[in-house]
Amino acid sequence: MKREDVRRVDQIAIGTYGISGLVLMENAGRGAAEHIAALHHGSGADVKRPVCILCGPGNNGGDGYVIARHLELLGFPVRIVSLVPTDRLTGDAFANAAIAMKAGLPIQVARSAEDLEQLLVDDEIVVDCLLGTGATGAPRGLYADAVTVANARRGVRVAIDLPTGLDCDTGIPSDVTFRADMTVTFVAQKDGFSNSEAKPWLGTIHVVGIGVPKMLLMEFGVA
Repeated sequence: MKREDVRRVDQIAIGTYGISGLVLMENAGRGAAEHIAALHHGSGADVKRPVCILCGPGNNGGDGYVIARHLELLGFPVRIVSLVPTDRLTGDAFANAAIAMKAGLPIQVARSAEDLEQLLVDDEIVVDCLLGTGATGAPRGLYADAVTVANARRGVRVAIDLPTGLDCDTGIPSDVTFRADMTVTFVAQKDGFSNSEAKPWLGTIHVVGIGVPKMLLMEFGVA
């Protein structure tokens, strides 16, 4: 799928089929959380590794708040590092951030590279929910800092939908790209994933359905 396909599938699922954006986000986040939890089950470790979820301003960040809630339910120590104050979020992302806050999930706001250096530590599962499929070009400012710090830490890195800095359509990585050990992508693999240049940044790829009707998927050739 191309980024425009992703946008249109969401738009039609919501506008034509009447599936709310919150339902789609819930399905996406829960499915992603299950794949992240499977990392522990496959490791043979007795203690569940802490999870740090990096959240950006849009729906990719909103997915992160859902993922955090479900991982906590699965017994994982979870914390959220947001690159924007939660009161600046809108729509479904704001709704899920509000749920996370009411549920007592720890949310820390990073405002500088120095904050990120302190907040991201070794031996965690770091989850990239920063920008999502709609982003183009290299991440800038604090987003570039977050990717750089995350890549420098020991631990497991998981990208949600696609790694920040990797182009959805072309698969060309930018100079600053999140290096994932696992990518959990929604609905279908993105066109860029087939580019050999993308492979080192994606890790193992898992596709999660979000409840979009098969009839709609068939329109986009991904059923």
